[in-house]
Amino acid sequence: MVPGHYPWGVNASSGVMEANWNDNQPIYRQLRDRMVALILEGALGEGDPLPSVRAVAADYRLNPLTVLKAYQQLVDENLVEKRRGRGMYVGVGARQSLLAGERERFLRDEWPQILALINRLGFSADELFARAPATTHPAPPPRGTDNK
Repeated sequence: MVPGHYPWGVNASSGVMEANWNDNQPIYRQLRDRMVALILEGALGEGDPLPSVRAVAADYRLNPLTVLKAYQQLVDENLVEKRRGRGMYVGVGARQSLLAGERERFLRDEWPQILALINRLGFSADELFARAPATTHPAPPPRGTDNK
């Protein structure tokens, strides 16, 4: 494997995890969040191994304890399991667990603001669905129509 070129990359165009860290939160938390994003996106599936602590630390010039702390958070959240002498692996049900939490957080924290903006701008559901990108799920058929 080429250093820095992991199959679990965050940058969809290059397939590599970008080493751009911001100062707003600790690096271990940013690394943890990137791993969570990869699990949610399906780039890391159940049973997939995480890259070794040493490899991530070396490739991104991080202290191995920083990488270990990020990985340990994933273990503490029951998203990743340690296998003694073999590494860390995405746990069974990790994606479903993350999805449930992220959906709840979205509905609680973000949706009310989005809905308020939609209402302020006077959008109808038909207008919004008409503008939805083709890659999104198709709109359900109108109520009362026979879809056979």
